[in-house]
Amino acid sequence: MRLLFPIFVMAGCVMSLPAAALDVPAAPPADRPLKEFVTSVEKDGSITFRLYAPSAKAVTVHLGSHDPIALQRSDDGIWAGKTEPLKPNLYEYYFNVDGFRSIDPGTNSPKPQRQVNTSLILVPGSILDTRNVPHGDLRLVTLHSKALNSERQMYVYTPPGYSDPSKPLPVLYLYHGFGDTAASWVEQGRAPQILDNLLAEKKIEPMIVVIPDTETDVPDAIAENFPAAERRKDFYPANAEAADRELIEDLIPYMTSRYQVRSDADGRAVAGLSQGGYQALVSGLSHLDTFGWVATFSGVSTTTVPNKTVDAVLKEPEKINKALRNFTVTVGSKDQVVGKDVAGLKSVLDDKKIAHDYHEYPDLQHEMDVWRPSLVAFLEKVFKK
Repeated sequence: MRLLFPIFVMAGCVMSLPAAALDVPAAPPADRPLKEFVTSVEKDGSITFRLYAPSAKAVTVHLGSHDPIALQRSDDGIWAGKTEPLKPNLYEYYFNVDGFRSIDPGTNSPKPQRQVNTSLILVPGSILDTRNVPHGDLRLVTLHSKALNSERQMYVYTPPGYSDPSKPLPVLYLYHGFGDTAASWVEQGRAPQILDNLLAEKKIEPMIVVIPDTETDVPDAIAENFPAAERRKDFYPANAEAADRELIEDLIPYMTSRYQVRSDADGRAVAGLSQGGYQALVSGLSHLDTFGWVATFSGVSTTTVPNKTVDAVLKEPEKINKALRNFTVTVGSKDQVVGKDVAGLKSVLDDKKIAHDYHEYPDLQHEMDVWRPSLVAFLEKVFKK
């Protein structure tokens, strides 16, 4: 019997090819160690990129904001190239294989995204490392959101020793950016490692950190339904309203009923990056009786995505200054994604004399090298008397 494999359906017709016509992708030889075919970090902090693609014509690797690196093919089909020693950090990269963007199939560290197209690699030696210190617990919680009428997930970090806390702990609600997932602050943001290490150094107060999914997927706020050019006009406002309802009606009550947490505004903070920075702005300023600390890292603002409640509150500087213990705004100096948003927000805050901490990271763009240090700096001041 000759097997046929369907390729696609168009206008009611099924196009197919014989099985023999389909090439089976090559796999690394079984008689050689796998380490010879996969990407690795060297002792000096350099990275050797490797990709087994014997039929490829050209392969480059794109490492963060560095120039693309052209890999060289050896006779055994391995494409390889080495960087200079790099500073300790978590880096993003992907391969360009004959024009096709590919994650690294030789690692288990894809960047958490809704459409995965990037890998991650850690050069050790920074606060992002998993060190030999007391570790908190990270739990993936599934709950029913009445506000959204759907099953939702969030991460909950509790500090070392929480199983026998002496007093209720403050809570930070931490939102990720557009197109990412709730795992983004965990896997790429390295929030658990940062928290463990800062706690071990006694630089921060013990706290619980809740990492919700910033995107709500309610019918009128599904990102994939909107062209990128219309995202600020249609998606962000609807999604922010839905996420705010979930936070107030579901997430905070969930934490209050199941964890030993503080119930005062000074015991709650909300922060986020990019789209999550907009969420922190909307929820934080819309509920000044609920949050005492607000931080937006490279956040979208009402400069490009108006919100009636936030715009109204920004006209009451005395109210904000009395309610918030801290209002943090950060951005990379070369950020082309939200530069206008942050500049507009800062102008309003300065004009209205609204107290805030502003920090601009020189020569950085819309990237984790802004957001992880922003988180560290915010953690070191939040919930302190």
